Amino acid sequence: MIEANVVILAAGRGKRMHSDKPKVLHTIAGKALLAHVVDSAKLSGIQKILVVYGHGGEAVPQAFAQHGTQFVLQEPQLGTGHAVQQAIPHLQNNSTTLILYGDVPLIQTSTIKKMLGAHNQLTLLTATLDNPAGYGRIVRDQNGNITRIVEDKDCTPAQKLIQEINTGIMAAPTHLLRAWLAKLNANNAQGEYYLTDVVAMAVADGVPVQAQQPSHPWEVMGVNSKAQLAALERAWQAEQAQQLLEQGVTLADPARVDIRGKLTCGRDVEIDIGCIFEGDVSLGDNVKVGAYSIIKNADIGNASLIHPYSHIEQSKVGANCRIGPYARIRPGSKLHNEVHIGNFVEIKNSEIAAGSKANHLSYIGDSNVGSQVNIGAGTITCNYDGANKYRTVIEDGVFIGSATQLIAPVTIGRNATIGAGSTITRDAPEDALTLSRAKQTTVAGWKRPSKKR
Repeated sequence: MIEANVVILAAGRGKRMHSDKPKVLHTIAGKALLAHVVDSAKLSGIQKILVVYGHGGEAVPQAFAQHGTQFVLQEPQLGTGHAVQQAIPHLQNNSTTLILYGDVPLIQTSTIKKMLGAHNQLTLLTATLDNPAGYGRIVRDQNGNITRIVEDKDCTPAQKLIQEINTGIMAAPTHLLRAWLAKLNANNAQGEYYLTDVVAMAVADGVPVQAQQPSHPWEVMGVNSKAQLAALERAWQAEQAQQLLEQGVTLADPARVDIRGKLTCGRDVEIDIGCIFEGDVSLGDNVKVGAYSIIKNADIGNASLIHPYSHIEQSKVGANCRIGPYARIRPGSKLHNEVHIGNFVEIKNSEIAAGSKANHLSYIGDSNVGSQVNIGAGTITCNYDGANKYRTVIEDGVFIGSATQLIAPVTIGRNATIGAGSTITRDAPEDALTLSRAKQTTVAGWKRPSKKR
């Protein structure tokens, strides 16, 4: 645990987002911008996290009710310095305070720890940009010491040429920050209380001002528009893809894979284009994931093959399974080893034992399927009566003929055979053929209807 306060400024309206949703609730990699910042702070070992919110009212605190963070309202919104002033009464005085931003989402734990590594000084996170337009400039004296920060709109022509910019992220002893904030004024082009003015105050007080640089440029990229949101999404996805490549994962195209959570891969994993991984996903050794598949909160066993356009959610797939193409494995499903689920087959809240197959056009819901079962094309388990759901049990070695309906609750005994086209409403005994068909009838002379002119 690090003895520090973290204040995350998240009150901005985000006019250029053209959205009714608070800016910090927009997402990158499937997670709200603010959630990225909160999680990085927590992973750094910081326990005291305070979020200053404004635009969007209670939507931001409500969205983070389970995150263990404290919220303070900034109203009206009179600049970054004013925002931190709202947080000051809630901060621990004998520690360091780190200022982060809810719309600068990808700050990493390693950078946070660097910012908190020094004591009794003001630490700024700066970056050097080829095009610094729009950012506050870091002004240094002839000895290279930081003297102040000048906001872009207040820069002289000479200052606009400075390429070292202020990211807005800073750390300072809380008791000093408290004193500096009390002396802020709004004598600037924007008529706001700038947090950056504390730099000149620190210099005047003889407090050392040092700079740290982020490990990656995307760590300090902010989001003020949908274009910037999209650019940062791609930057983060490119970083995650690079990490997978370095671990030995084969990506058909690193620019066409999206990871919206945590993806863990074994050896010799291959991922085709357009795949999306959400939540916590684990791929075993030699797994191959076909193009445009979506896998969410699932475990895929060794040497399993996921054919293109398959969806797997909150399920477990064993080793040497074959899934898809166009298969859907819904929440609560568990497929044991060497299970085959074919095209346009949907599995929901069911357990299927080793070696069983449903290769075509079937729905298996709320079922327990034994081993070495063959489920014919067009078979469905009718698990819902309009009010309640019931389970179907299919024991080992069963053969289900095509176009069969199993009306739950029903049990198909071991090694039973169900004739094609049957509607089964009662338990079928083991080692026997059970079928249910109406008598076939032919109507002589019958003609199809013709269109009326």
